[in-house]
Amino acid sequence: MKMKQTIVRIKAPNRGFYLITDKILEAIKIDDIQMGVMNLFLKHTSASLTINENASPDVRIDMERISSALVPDGYNYAHSLEGPDDMPAHFKSSMFGVSLNIPITNGRLNLGTWQGIYLNEHRDYPSLREIVITIWGM
Repeated sequence: MKMKQTIVRIKAPNRGFYLITDKILEAIKIDDIQMGVMNLFLKHTSASLTINENASPDVRIDMERISSALVPDGYNYAHSLEGPDDMPAHFKSSMFGVSLNIPITNGRLNLGTWQGIYLNEHRDYPSLREIVITIWGM
């Protein structure tokens, strides 16, 4: 059994959904794992991770539009100390989640043909985001 762990730091340019599969794979070697699991854990409460369409950038645009329509800024939220986008960002983080488990098969992520890993930035003024990558397998 092999175990590995590292942290990758990514800053989104602005609010939105960003394909980060390549950044994750650049941060840690998986080609020596024949069968295993990669766990990604985002150490923040105003961003999230998800897996979705990796080909059309229009999907990422629509994901942001839909999530902002479902959880709008500017509502009369009780928690607003850090601005009108703060509480909506916290809710979206919980809604999408901050961790993913992805199987590794024959040294590759076992994602579907059209799947990619997204960092979802829910704040207007993003900060550097830390993702803990943990791998275990044989």
